[in-house]
Order: sequence, then C-alpha cells, then structure tokens
Amino acid sequence: MKLIVSLLAATMLFISNSIMAQENVTITATVVNVTSNVGKVGFALYNKENFMKTPVLGAKVEVIDGKSVVTFKNVKPGVYAITCYHDKNSNDKMDFAENGMPLEDYGASNNNMSFGPPDFDNAKFTVSDKDVSLDIKF
Repeated sequence: MKLIVSLLAATMLFISNSIMAQENVTITATVVNVTSNVGKVGFALYNKENFMKTPVLGAKVEVIDGKSVVTFKNVKPGVYAITCYHDKNSNDKMDFAENGMPLEDYGASNNNMSFGPPDFDNAKFTVSDKDVSLDIKF
C-alpha cells in the first residue's frame, strides 16, 4: 500500500512540475542589426487568430550597441509569431511613405522577409515546455 501511495505522490508531483514548467516558458527575441541607438524597438507576440491585430504580448525596448532584446514571460504552449519595428522617432507607430513603403526598419521571427508585410505562416514558431530564443534581422 505504501508503494502505491508513493507512486501516486511521485506521479502527481511530476504532473504538477510539468504544468508549472509549461506556464513559465519565456521567449527571448533579439534584433541583432538595429542601424542606430535612437528610438526604441517595438515587439509584438501574436498567435494565428490575432496576427497583426492586438498582440498577445507587446513591449518597447531600448537599443543598445545595435541590439534590442525583449523577454516575454509566462507564455503558454502554442504557435506564435513575432513582429518588430524600429521606432526611430518614438511616435509609437510604424511610419510609411505616401506610396505605402515603410520608412522604419521592421522584421519578423524566422527572418523570412519577402516583399510586403510579414506573414504568420512564414514567421510562426512553436512554444512547448522549453524556453525559446530567437534572433531577428531587419
């Protein structure tokens, strides 16, 4: 009987630790080639349903020595994508020319930057039970 109770307790502890680990996953994204230290880099974490709308998480981060690093904490398992842009003039939005071309650098997870705005399927990555680290290039 003691063996059964011990096995049940060990199983419950393992399940509890696994669930806690999944709730404490972090995503660290680094833009590695920011052209100047002026302004900040805006980061947005999306899932497929809200891509390019309201992000799951977002942050504005300083640029230091041409790099900007954000850490999103307590991310639940799932499929996500990150977009980011260099807000050089600190107006909290991405600026565009009259012809629709961006005036500020931007990027997305997986660094697949074809002509046009980022695409979720090209930028997606999976979060499971391990921390994720990404390098993004403008």
